[in-house]
Amino acid sequence: MITYDVAIIGGGPAGYTAAERAGAAGLSTVLFEKNALGGVCLNEGCIPTKTLLYSAKVFDTVKHASRYAVGAENASIDLPKIIARKNKVVKKLVAGIRMKMKEHGVATIEGTACIEGRAPDGTVAVACAGERYEARHLLVCAGSEAVIPPIPGLDTAGYWTSREALQAKELPSSLVIIGGGVIGMEFASFFNSLGAKVQVVEMLDEILTGMDKELSALLRAEYARKGVTFYTGHSVRAVNGTEVRIEKDGETRILEDGKILLSTGRRPVTRGFGLETLSLERLGHGIKVNEYMQTSLPNVYACGDVTGYSLLAHTAVAEAETAVRHITGKAVRGMSYRAIPGIVYTNPELAGVGATEEQLQAEGKAYAVKKIPMAFSGRFVAENEMGNGTCKIILSEDGTILGAHLLGNPSSELAVIAGIAVEKGFKAHELAAFVFPHPTVGEILKEALA
Repeated sequence: MITYDVAIIGGGPAGYTAAERAGAAGLSTVLFEKNALGGVCLNEGCIPTKTLLYSAKVFDTVKHASRYAVGAENASIDLPKIIARKNKVVKKLVAGIRMKMKEHGVATIEGTACIEGRAPDGTVAVACAGERYEARHLLVCAGSEAVIPPIPGLDTAGYWTSREALQAKELPSSLVIIGGGVIGMEFASFFNSLGAKVQVVEMLDEILTGMDKELSALLRAEYARKGVTFYTGHSVRAVNGTEVRIEKDGETRILEDGKILLSTGRRPVTRGFGLETLSLERLGHGIKVNEYMQTSLPNVYACGDVTGYSLLAHTAVAEAETAVRHITGKAVRGMSYRAIPGIVYTNPELAGVGATEEQLQAEGKAYAVKKIPMAFSGRFVAENEMGNGTCKIILSEDGTILGAHLLGNPSSELAVIAGIAVEKGFKAHELAAFVFPHPTVGEILKEALA
């Protein structure tokens, strides 16, 4: 039995980042992963969906090439080749992670790890693939899994989750998406661009809970114009084959479609690997941690989706970095959640960072809004013929930037600039004082604050 400085359960963004940082810091490190390095994000989440969405975006561009004085008739798609390209991208990136693990001396063990308990001296025992390991520090990075709601008839309906949708070799003629969150909207965007009839059912009164409500409504309207049908405020009562029975205010409607895609959120994975042997304090469905990602046992850390706090890959990476800095005694501050960007990679993109109007209203805090159309950017107009968009910046009474929310391409990139401003507590005049390159869409942030 080998004793390591650090043992990590889960090879997703939190796990492989922690392993790389720990190995680079000279700590002996072992990483356990039961499926494939990269976790859900790389293998069946962030990267695969963005690869598919980029193909869809290219197809959209070609279909509307005449807007840019370019002839491109008879555009077509080849879904099996799109899926094959996605698989190639994933394979390449997984290989890159494996190389990083090797470069930093991380022992990578394939198999389901099981925690066997914690010894009086604090070391934690983990069994995997017929071997037993001990570690002075344990990082639990077990990720999350799709939530499957108890809808009558769903279990026999042959539905998709994101996992199955990412492997589709044939384009469904029509699709009912249950859930209008980020995953649901990104798949709505993809299949709508490829020509499928798409219907989205959302239980709440607006799609994309947690994002800016005004911009979410504008994105919904944009996709309604593209042919997507939305049923907001509707609950799914039952599924019968390809029929989905939905209800709102006592009125029932039957949606008949070829395929059902379930997109009703994700929850932390806390079972199946012996976590109960540690008796860690829980918070909701996840594991409770402090600002350094320590659990109720000081040498046991939890990072990523397993905490149930922010189920985003970039949050997981930041949490893993925080945990390893703490283990090595180099943590000058704990994890900050002030400026975690949220991105919806539809076409157009929707991005938000920091506080929303809805959040500030709920907290009873005063604020001011600076808002202008994305068309105030010359670069945006040049590259988005007939495209609309909005840039909204939220300020405190003293002019501090509290949040920024953008609809229009490339909002995902602009969220980086806005996030730095929110995290650092910039005043509006401080961000506006920077020289932005011209012409860029990023200038819209400066214009909004003028």
